Amino acid sequence: MDRFVSTFTNKIDAKGRVSIPAPFRAVLERDGYSSGGIYCYPSIDAPALDAGGERLAKKIDGLLAGLPDYSDERDELSVALYGDVQVLGIDGDGRIVVPESLRRHAGLQDQVTFVGLGDKFQMWAPQAFEDRRARAREKAQEHRKLFGAGSAHRSGGDDERARE
Repeated sequence: MDRFVSTFTNKIDAKGRVSIPAPFRAVLERDGYSSGGIYCYPSIDAPALDAGGERLAKKIDGLLAGLPDYSDERDELSVALYGDVQVLGIDGDGRIVVPESLRRHAGLQDQVTFVGLGDKFQMWAPQAFEDRRARAREKAQEHRKLFGAGSAHRSGGDDERARE
């Protein structure tokens, strides 16, 4: 598997060390994460941390490349993403040390919930993630009809062409 998937909750110790789930480490290894460690930064829109390897860095590069050089938008996005990135080393036991500033942003205390999001993963305080998951499921249910409507619309178009 080459994507971060699933959800895991691990303990974080008093020094801020936490084990990255083994499936996530396997994805990072295949991704060719930086020899210095993983990229980690405060999420722009959530009390969570975004993290990943080289694929995440390339996605950020792609976002920035789509904006004009020296534009305010590019500068702001660069500051928001790369300006706050910390490279977290992975020790021989598969652990990282989450710095205090990052723990404070995400409200991490004694546990961390790792959430796979495809090309990246997030780290959340467990209860904050449960609240987030409930909202996401609720919204997905609300929008479920839209997903079905798109396929019905497409098949409706095919039926109309078949009748012509």
